[in-house]
Amino acid sequence: MDVGANEFEQSLPLLQELVLDADFVGLDIEFTGLRSNLTGPQQISLFDLPSEWYIKTRQSVQQFTICQIGLSVFSSMEREANKYVAHSCNFFLFPTTFGILDSEFSFQASSVQFLNHYGFNYNKFLKNGIPYMNEEQEKKIKHNILCGNWKVRSSLDKDQIKVVIDEVTRWLDLAEEGEWMTLPGIAGFQAFEVELVLRQALPNVWTVLKEEGVIVKKVSKQHRWYLENTSCDRASCWRDKILLSAKGFSVFFQMLVKAQKPLVGHNMMMDLLHLHEKFYRPLPESYDQFKQNIHNLFPVIIDTKNVTKDIWKELNFPRVSNLSEVYEVLNSDLNPTKNSGPEIIHSNECEKYDYPSIRPPILILSVSKWPGVNEQQVYREFQNLCKFDVRRLTRSQFLLLTNKFKDARSILKEYRSHPTLRVSLYRYWKHSPNINCLLQVCGIVTTWALLAFILGRSGP
Repeated sequence: MDVGANEFEQSLPLLQELVLDADFVGLDIEFTGLRSNLTGPQQISLFDLPSEWYIKTRQSVQQFTICQIGLSVFSSMEREANKYVAHSCNFFLFPTTFGILDSEFSFQASSVQFLNHYGFNYNKFLKNGIPYMNEEQEKKIKHNILCGNWKVRSSLDKDQIKVVIDEVTRWLDLAEEGEWMTLPGIAGFQAFEVELVLRQALPNVWTVLKEEGVIVKKVSKQHRWYLENTSCDRASCWRDKILLSAKGFSVFFQMLVKAQKPLVGHNMMMDLLHLHEKFYRPLPESYDQFKQNIHNLFPVIIDTKNVTKDIWKELNFPRVSNLSEVYEVLNSDLNPTKNSGPEIIHSNECEKYDYPSIRPPILILSVSKWPGVNEQQVYREFQNLCKFDVRRLTRSQFLLLTNKFKDARSILKEYRSHPTLRVSLYRYWKHSPNINCLLQVCGIVTTWALLAFILGRSGP
C-alpha cells in the first residue's frame, strides 16, 4: 500500500492499531543520496573505527533526505504457531515547508539511478510527500505559532495560491451571504495552508475542511468573529490542527517509539542515523551519545546483515551481503533449517508483495577419480571462473549455488565435456539422497511383494 500526504491522516488510526498489536516491525528506507564524495582524510575507509565512520557519515545524513520509508508490521496469528500476517506500506516523505522551515537537501546521481531502476514514483515524493520534522524543528514551529506568527511558506507555489485566491474572490462578488463553494482535490497539510491563506486574505469568508475538499463559505464580519471564538474552532484548536498536520510522519514515528516493538532491518546503520536526524533530534557529535539515544528510542534492534555474519560459519552458509541474496540462501536447499522457518501471510492490501522469487537454478557437481575431495577443493576449482557457494550432498556430489544466471550458464557450458567433473541442473526428485533412499526401499518392497505373489501362485 502506497501512502502519501493525501492518505496519511486517514490511515493513522489503523497504523497505530497495527503497531500496538505487532510482534516486530520491519523497516527499509530510501534516500536521495548515501554518502558525500569526500576526499582526503574525510574519505570513508575500511580502516575507520566506528566512531570515525560515524563522524564522516554524519555530514552525509545532514546533506541528503529520506524520500520513502518501507514498513512491514508483523503480527502472530492466533492459534497458529510460527505463522505471521504482514501489513506492508510505502510512505512517501517530503520535508515540512511551514513558516521558517524550508529544508535544503541534495540528490546523488547513483541514488537517482537506483530509484529509477526500481520504478520510484517521483511525483508522489515531490507533490504528495508526507511532511515531517524533528523535535527541535517542532519547538521552533510551536514558538512561532504561539507568538502569532502564522505566516506560511506554502508547499503550494505562489502561482497556485494566487489562482485559488482569485477564484474565491470572483465567486465572492456574486455570492450571497451563507452560500458556499468547494475547492476540490486539496487535502492534508496543503488544505490547512489554503484555509489559513484564505482566512488571512479575505475577512468575509470562513473555511471548513471536508472529505471532498476545502469548503469556503461567505459570512459577515460579525459572524466571522463569532466562528473564530467558538469552542470548536478557537485559535488554540486551530494551532493544534496546524501543528499536527505539519508534523506529519513524525506523529507516526512517535507512535512507533512509544510502542517499543523490536525493529528489524538489513544493513540498518544509515537508516538509524536518518531516523535520529529527521524525526528525533539532530545527530550528536559523539558516536557513543548516538548509540545511547537510538537504543532509548528502540531498545531492541535486529540487523539481519549482522545476524547472517554471526551465524554463517555455524550453519555453513555462504557469505552473502544484500537482502535478496540472504533470502535466496535461506530459501534454498543449502539451508538445513529451511522447513522450520515461519510462514508469512501478506494482508489483502499488500498483494503486490506476493510475487514469487526468481533465482538461478541450483547445480549439482558429480565428481569421479578424485578421492577424498572436499568443499574447499571444489570451491577453489571454480573460483577463477565465478563465485559459487558449495555444499556437500553425498560423498561424490556437491551442490553449487550462485546469484547470477550467467554464471550458472557459463559453468554448465564450460564443464559439459569434462572427464572427471560433471555439472548438471539439480532436480530434487532425481538427486535428493532421501528420495533415492525411499525409491530403493520401495523397489525392494515391490520386488519382494512380486516375488511372494509369484511363489504363492506356483505353490500347491
